[in-house]
Amino acid sequence: MGHVWVDARLINPITGQDVKVTALVDTGATFTVVPWEIHEKLSFKIIGKKRVETTKGYTDLDESFALLEVKGKRSVTPILISKELRDVLIGVLTLEALGLTVDPTTSELKETRILLL
Repeated sequence: MGHVWVDARLINPITGQDVKVTALVDTGATFTVVPWEIHEKLSFKIIGKKRVETTKGYTDLDESFALLEVKGKRSVTPILISKELRDVLIGVLTLEALGLTVDPTTSELKETRILLL
């Protein structure tokens, strides 16, 4: 399966400011990660820090929340803010909240059930 890129819209749910981005869907990532430059444009409210493991080791990232829209679906999702990444990475918490999953046969997003079991 190759890389899955999607058109997305990030919105600050407090101010309503938004940006359109092309984001990489990362099924190996728990959280959605936003580059620092986007945080500067949208002024997300920092609510804490989260210690995460990356390919380079452990690091502490600022934690916030955003409204994310992909394929006509919207959800408020926790986000982490990175000074190193250049692209938005959409993690599995966000995918599940949106009711989307990666179809490995087409490398595209498709609708899935949201479970409350």
